[in-house]
Amino acid sequence: MSRNIHPKEDEDISADVLKLQQLLLALGRRRSLRDPIASTCEQLQFTAPQVHALLWLGQDGSLTMGELARRLGVTEKTVTGLVDRLEREGHLQRERSAADRRVVRCRLTPEGMQTYQRLERFMTQGMGQLLSILDGVDRKALFRILEKLLRRIDTLGPPSAATTARERSA
Repeated sequence: MSRNIHPKEDEDISADVLKLQQLLLALGRRRSLRDPIASTCEQLQFTAPQVHALLWLGQDGSLTMGELARRLGVTEKTVTGLVDRLEREGHLQRERSAADRRVVRCRLTPEGMQTYQRLERFMTQGMGQLLSILDGVDRKALFRILEKLLRRIDTLGPPSAATTARERSA
């Protein structure tokens, strides 16, 4: 689904992109822009993608290898190595679909679920610290904007294969 963008709108978006970049850089100079659970990666001896895999599987239950790769923003080859390590360490297990043996799903083991719950606590604490900087009115405004973004993204539909390939090569 393509959208006609007029030159004036394009200029406005370019200016807004620049403004957002400047604000994020200014914020990054004052505080780390790492996500709230990033500091736990070293402590728990996980890479950031492994932590995010555990969080996705804990949130949404079993996922196919392809879906997990998409959510992590990595290739299926990369997700295989990531899953190998998490499986070897007892955090998840692979299951083949009975209907289609080519489909491999990952799900957390009981040990993986405990790790997920620990990560979830760290993430909740980190988000609480970040949100506590804002007053209630500003938090509501932030939530309203994020909800609006989600609604609008949903109306656009999934990215096309061409868009996805372009994003990967950029």
